[in-house]
Amino acid sequence: MTQQQSDGPAPAGSEGGGPEGGALELQRRREPFWRTSRPLRALLVAGVGAASLTALVGTAVNGVVDPEVALAFCLVIAAGELARITLPGHRESAPIALSGAIAYAYLISLGGEPVHHGVGQVVAVVALGVALGELPHVAVGRSPRVEGVARRVLTALLLAAAFRPLADHLSLTEPSILLAVIMTGLVVVAWLVDVVISALLRAERLRTRPWVAARDEARAQLPTGVAIASSGVLIALACTITGLVGLLVFSAPLLVSQVAFRRHAEVRRTYLETVWALSRVTEVGGYVENGHSRRVSRLAHGIACELGLAERELLALEYAALMHDIGQLSLREPIAGGATVLSSPREQRRIAELGSAIIRETGVLDNVAELVRRQCEPLGGDGDEGVPPLGSRIIKVANAFDDLVGDTREDERRTAVIERLRMDTGSEYDPRVVDALGRVLARG
Repeated sequence: MTQQQSDGPAPAGSEGGGPEGGALELQRRREPFWRTSRPLRALLVAGVGAASLTALVGTAVNGVVDPEVALAFCLVIAAGELARITLPGHRESAPIALSGAIAYAYLISLGGEPVHHGVGQVVAVVALGVALGELPHVAVGRSPRVEGVARRVLTALLLAAAFRPLADHLSLTEPSILLAVIMTGLVVVAWLVDVVISALLRAERLRTRPWVAARDEARAQLPTGVAIASSGVLIALACTITGLVGLLVFSAPLLVSQVAFRRHAEVRRTYLETVWALSRVTEVGGYVENGHSRRVSRLAHGIACELGLAERELLALEYAALMHDIGQLSLREPIAGGATVLSSPREQRRIAELGSAIIRETGVLDNVAELVRRQCEPLGGDGDEGVPPLGSRIIKVANAFDDLVGDTREDERRTAVIERLRMDTGSEYDPRVVDALGRVLARG
């Protein structure tokens, strides 16, 4: 039940902020959601927005049930939203806000006294809390992805709509095994729904395959999803006995976990920025044209999404694409224009092997080094090694295209280069990769 996000300027053209997800700048042209090529996103935001507005108006007209309780949960949700974090993969998460929303949807009594708020009030309190928590972010220019906010509110809506009528029907007013089982079962279903929605949104944004996106989302969201869901259930159960004290006591462990998540994300972000800085060395040194590594990374990422590579493979590919020319630092004289595609196969292989050796010195990027080493091999491979990895084949095509086209946007020149690459498919370039490049370019 973590939420996804891609904010901020991306040095390498990423899925949002930072270098990770390199080519996603290609997909991240920000436009109003009502005028977009992403209808699922627009539908989600519009639907949740309409439900939230209806709930807020209805609650204001009918009055707030147990206003002190509603205010306490609203403030916790707002604080959690204010402290939202960005996890690896540029996934936005607000663990405390979402666990508070789950707890409020599940709350049946407080210190032994039954509470009677309905589904509409749950949605209104959660929507108001989320909005209040986002106001400081918006004020300083850190606006969230609206679909991420919508998913958080939608999770509370689904849980409240499913649980509160059921709890009333079964007369569940105090903690029991049955109550815990029902809460756990519903929150698991809500998590699965959220994974599907986030996967569809990711597939729509990146133009990748939905089942690949679903697998990536499930893997990425599982750790934080377990922490958020279990905390929400525990808070709801604890409040039935301890009152609002349970809200504070059981939010504290989640706060500690969130700090750990944030530290991990910051370390990962620093690491990625280091890779990005290394990729700039060849440009600063005049070995390749300015922007070449970034353009190759964008093209490679777009091609990989088109071919359905998983997120882990995309990350390795992005690293390799950013540093594919780092071996040129060993040259006494730069290649004219940095276009390795115009140099001899022997020289290309030497540059690739030297670049691979440099990357291996890090001790943690062996898979990336292998992609760089084999990027210049013909489609049939060299010697006994067989066909190069798909990532190497993608980099080879993306690099050749950018070497021959550069940063020009002339359609005729791009079309001519694509046709030239197609002439060498079967020997030098993978025809599937060249076709995927054509489709990525056709989308602009």
